[in-house]
Amino acid sequence: MERDFWCVLILSWFPSSVLGMDICGCGRVVVLLRSELLAKGKTLQDFAYATEGRNRYIGTPGHNSTVNWLYDTLVATGYYDVYFQPFDVESSSATATANGAPLAVIPMTGTPSGTPSGELVNVANIGCDAADYPATLVGKIALISRGTCPFAQKAELAKEAGAIGTIIYNNVAGALSGTLGGPGNFVPTVGISQEDGLALVASGGTASLDVTVTVENTYNVIAETKGGDHDNVIMVGAHTDSVDAGPGINDNGSGTIGIFEVALKLTAFSVNNAVRFGWWSGEEEGLLGAEHYVTGLSQEEADKIRLYLNFDMIASPNFVYQIYDGDGSAFGISGAPGSAEAEKLWEDYFKNDVDIATEPTAFDGRSDYGPFLDAGIAAGGLTSGADEVKTEEQVAIWGGTAGAILDPNYHTAQDTLENLNVGVWIQLTKGIAHAVATYARSFASLPPKTKRSVETVNVEVKRDVAFQRKGGKWVY
Repeated sequence: MERDFWCVLILSWFPSSVLGMDICGCGRVVVLLRSELLAKGKTLQDFAYATEGRNRYIGTPGHNSTVNWLYDTLVATGYYDVYFQPFDVESSSATATANGAPLAVIPMTGTPSGTPSGELVNVANIGCDAADYPATLVGKIALISRGTCPFAQKAELAKEAGAIGTIIYNNVAGALSGTLGGPGNFVPTVGISQEDGLALVASGGTASLDVTVTVENTYNVIAETKGGDHDNVIMVGAHTDSVDAGPGINDNGSGTIGIFEVALKLTAFSVNNAVRFGWWSGEEEGLLGAEHYVTGLSQEEADKIRLYLNFDMIASPNFVYQIYDGDGSAFGISGAPGSAEAEKLWEDYFKNDVDIATEPTAFDGRSDYGPFLDAGIAAGGLTSGADEVKTEEQVAIWGGTAGAILDPNYHTAQDTLENLNVGVWIQLTKGIAHAVATYARSFASLPPKTKRSVETVNVEVKRDVAFQRKGGKWVY
């Protein structure tokens, strides 16, 4: 398995004219083709465009078609044990007016439904203490600045003070998309932009909210090799859902297809360690699918996962090549033992094997590695960037446009197949293949397997504060 699998999965991509050629002397050559990534990307885009909202948002036909396609294709290989993992998620929408004019709002994940209407009351300071909430708030709508403490804390304090609704405004430019972490002791709660918030602080007046929450049934797809040691598992994951604004072909069709392509190519070979793939739903609403999966694991089952690798947005047009900072040396946020070794595996691969410069990126909670890290499971991953602004230093390394975000189409209708950087997608998919090839053969480079507990997780992981984000949502 070692020589064949390695050779196959790190080959450069070739046009169809070389199909079947024994390019590097392998006994069985299966060439990863550029056209295969693009064809699968078109499939996802077609699923989105067949949906009324032209997206693959959870609960829509576009997303359901995505997970069904993955499931059916993987089952047909006969190589994997494949199953759906269903769970319920709350999907919310909201409209609002302030002083009779429309107000752009985004419902916080976990908000209850409701139609509160009343006088706006500006909450003192930033609303992290009960003393910030005046007695006059009873029966009115709280207007609170973002900052310092979680939105859930602000929303709960507002309700306890008698508010009938909560509006939290951003403390930086732009709209505010946040999460309360899940249902709780809240009133209808929405986020608004800094500009709109400061205008309401100045004007006062009244506001009306109309928040609707529906329950959607959605699915993770899990596929595990029938062969290999099932007590020592390498797990690889990517989320399948888009935001409602567009088809989500980079975010995260690129990661979905990257690991799917590796999973399909793996079927030609045997493995020593079991390989488990997870396609997560509900990432954009706060890592809901990955969290559902991890919290459902017994400690015994969690201990069998030697390493989790995550791939989210691997075809960004104004790209960088980033590896998660597993040892915490760059950002002070490390993973459990094994995370540093995963980082080094890719540092060595990109430097020595393909001569591509890389940089570390922080474990900040933005993607599905979060629940695994919280459970004390080692993690790593690759990304080409989201809405971060590209620096002059990064342009000097990889080219592109300084001052522009890494994916200018992030969370928009323009996140399409036509706007991907396919070359980066190919290279990062090869990076996925390299890791799978390595760990499917041996975990010798990882620290010895140990039993975990809630007590040991906190000392193994270098993290002084909670994650500021859960997927596409801010926590505070």
